[in-house]
Amino acid sequence: MKYLLMIQGTQADHEAQSGKATGDAPAWTEQDLRTMYAHMGALNNDLAETGEIVDAAGLTEPARARFVELGPDGKTVITDGPYGETKEVLAGYWVLDCVSMERVTEIAARVLECPVPAGTKQYPLVIRPMFDAGGDV
Repeated sequence: MKYLLMIQGTQADHEAQSGKATGDAPAWTEQDLRTMYAHMGALNNDLAETGEIVDAAGLTEPARARFVELGPDGKTVITDGPYGETKEVLAGYWVLDCVSMERVTEIAARVLECPVPAGTKQYPLVIRPMFDAGGDV
């Protein structure tokens, strides 16, 4: 069964990872980033070895996002970032092919073990089963 494992973040988190502290997030050092990338790289390598990883990616900062929605008149409205009103957004994801929800939960726990600077906010991970081609879960 395929699952989508999602990690959240904010614009402040992206700025902190660029070395700019904000009221919401401490500045990350180059070593902090290397440590995070090493942890996530090891996780992704392990998932590749077990054949459980289908796809994974980190996403760019929310300020580079674009909202496309329908306005009150039914016409398309396009808004570019940054979005001060936006709180947590999707920061990255894994598409995993695992035997059970329990196994994906084990993987999520390993993601949460990623070392981060003291004071960094920890967001819950979201796991969603994916429909197969026939629409079944």
